[in-house]
Amino acid sequence: MHLGIDSFVAAVTDPATERLIGPQERMAHLLEEIELADRSGVYSFGIGEHHRSEYYDSAPPVILAAAAARTERIRLGSAVAVLSATDPVRLFQQFATLDLISKGRMDLVVGRGSFTEAFPLFGLDLADYDSLFSEKLDLLLKIRDSTEVTWSGKHRPPMNRQAVYPRPVQDPLPIWVGVGGTPESFARAGLLGLPLMIAIIGGEPRQFAPLVDLYRRAGAQAGHDPASLKVGLHVFGFVGESHQQAADTIYPGWHEMFTKISRERGFRQPSRLQFDATAGPDGAFFLGDPTEVADKIRRVSDQLGGVDRLSIQMTNPRLAHEDLLRGIELLGTEVAPLVADV
Repeated sequence: MHLGIDSFVAAVTDPATERLIGPQERMAHLLEEIELADRSGVYSFGIGEHHRSEYYDSAPPVILAAAAARTERIRLGSAVAVLSATDPVRLFQQFATLDLISKGRMDLVVGRGSFTEAFPLFGLDLADYDSLFSEKLDLLLKIRDSTEVTWSGKHRPPMNRQAVYPRPVQDPLPIWVGVGGTPESFARAGLLGLPLMIAIIGGEPRQFAPLVDLYRRAGAQAGHDPASLKVGLHVFGFVGESHQQAADTIYPGWHEMFTKISRERGFRQPSRLQFDATAGPDGAFFLGDPTEVADKIRRVSDQLGGVDRLSIQMTNPRLAHEDLLRGIELLGTEVAPLVADV
């Protein structure tokens, strides 16, 4: 089991002073966080993609290039790249270049994203939500598998024996499919033989077991090597000195973040009772002291038939930089060794 961290590079208000950390300082903090993760033994660090005022991650390749130049061991990647809203040729070129800079430490996780701002921003129709992703994934895989590409589709001009450069260090460049909870997404990843990254933001992780089984069965029926059918989890969480300390540290930012989303989507306002239930033994949040978090990782991996990678999303608009650094250190130095044999 490999442990990682994902960040949406949230705008942060310092909980002690109520000072809004500006974007320049926030970027400096982010690079410090990634460097510490590299030194502490965290396996990977992913940067999300959003086009909203509360996040600073609209250009992940730029952030990842800076991180690649300042780290030595940690794998870096997208969490996720919104493939539907970008050109597959350009996305491949960016990540192939990043792979060269990082000397082969890049992972490209692609998905449709949980927000929709990118679609009108780039002149796309939400009615094409599904077909955009399917078509662009098809082209992206063809570019990965062959330097010279001939292809045609509905949403992009055709390619006729056109070469795409540069080529990455890794052959092939690792491409994961980020999914939510639709069976079609799990089955498609299995049929294509691509690694799966499941975003779990609520409910109970064990509820995904039938979908993971569907993914594996689809991959087996398509003739793919079971070893290529990797399963990763993207989850919310935090590692602290105790369960109570970890919960109290991240709850204010969680409440602020989900209050905003709930208002936008017409959901019920979040509560501390809901948070505590979600952070419980069977809930979606991986939160507590190192032993508690490690025990939950082991339990969920067993429930899902084996998990290859788990990335904890630590974005929080009211998490002090020092607290986040401590959480990263605990994840790498104390939790990771406890699950290395899972």
